[in-house]
Amino acid sequence: MTSPPLAGRRVVITRAADQSHELVQQIAALGAEAIVVPLIAIVEPSDAGAALHHALEHLAEFDWLVVTSPNGAARVAGAVARLEASTSGQAQRRMPRLAAVGRTTAEALPLRADLVPQRQFAAGLVAEFPEGTGTVLIAQAEQAGHEVADGLRSKGWQVEVVAAYRTIPQVPPAAERSAVLLSVLSADAVLFASGSAARAWVDVFGPSTPPVVIAIGPATAQAAEELGLKITAIAADHSLDGLVACLSACLLGHG
Repeated sequence: MTSPPLAGRRVVITRAADQSHELVQQIAALGAEAIVVPLIAIVEPSDAGAALHHALEHLAEFDWLVVTSPNGAARVAGAVARLEASTSGQAQRRMPRLAAVGRTTAEALPLRADLVPQRQFAAGLVAEFPEGTGTVLIAQAEQAGHEVADGLRSKGWQVEVVAAYRTIPQVPPAAERSAVLLSVLSADAVLFASGSAARAWVDVFGPSTPPVVIAIGPATAQAAEELGLKITAIAADHSLDGLVACLSACLLGHG
């Protein structure tokens, strides 16, 4: 019987614990061992979602709703569902056009996205977004940068930004840290699906990494490299499938 392509390899997953299952399954299907070290958790923004809720109550006043991550899309979908449940029997609210930074983000939205850029990251979204003079609501991470908002403003739009969620670091207990460090540094690869996970890695483990370091997209890679991490490759398709495909290609290339 032929062995799976990544048999005997060990791969570190740094995503939030409740978001690692799909990656673990894909990596296991290739024969590799997944080492789950959740370095971040996804939680409510500092205002407990008040700004997001208020903006979504007035969603009909916006021409576009833009979401920049799957986590943001999931939070928006949940908030919209709660609003619809609380206003049952009232006239259906008008929905603005929807834009998502990538395919995975679009899939987490409650309705079909009107715009998903070919280049699935912030700069790609800004490049393909039309010029206009209307209003745009952007739902993003509390710690996210201003690239999308500034880019859309430069195209003439009036932009409001609300925090849909925030990421917080998850630090292994001090008594376990040495064992975890030994385990992750002896692995063959580590996957980063966000800049916040890369920041948490450096905070906990420093700049040392396994030989292969894969980033899900350019923004994650840039954040990691600014922290002193050396990125081996960036997934061509900025999704979990793309991340695993890139991992497989790199590990097979490294023999």
